[in-house]
Amino acid sequence: MKKIFLLTAMIVSFGAQAGTQTGQISGVTVRASDGLHYFSIHGTTTGKPACATNTYWIIKDENSTAGKSQLSVVLTAYASGKTVVVTGSGECTRWGDGEDVNTILLQ
Repeated sequence: MKKIFLLTAMIVSFGAQAGTQTGQISGVTVRASDGLHYFSIHGTTTGKPACATNTYWIIKDENSTAGKSQLSVVLTAYASGKTVVVTGSGECTRWGDGEDVNTILLQ
């Protein structure tokens, strides 16, 4: 039974694909109609999941502490011209064609 659990865990972890991108923020959009916050980055994205057919990144929950912090980092990077490294969650739950952000590293 332990072997089956371990094998299943390995398949799930290797099956999930998350995007990553490094570059400067090229634009930020905040929509009043539905509260959606998303941004774009100059540079090549690698490893995005199939659902992420668009190039922007979505802040999954703009009302959470993490979401507010992510937006703060994005705005700081945009205003200062600093580089960020974004890693996605591998999911497009907030908006169907853009990957949800997991981490943002301000360099």
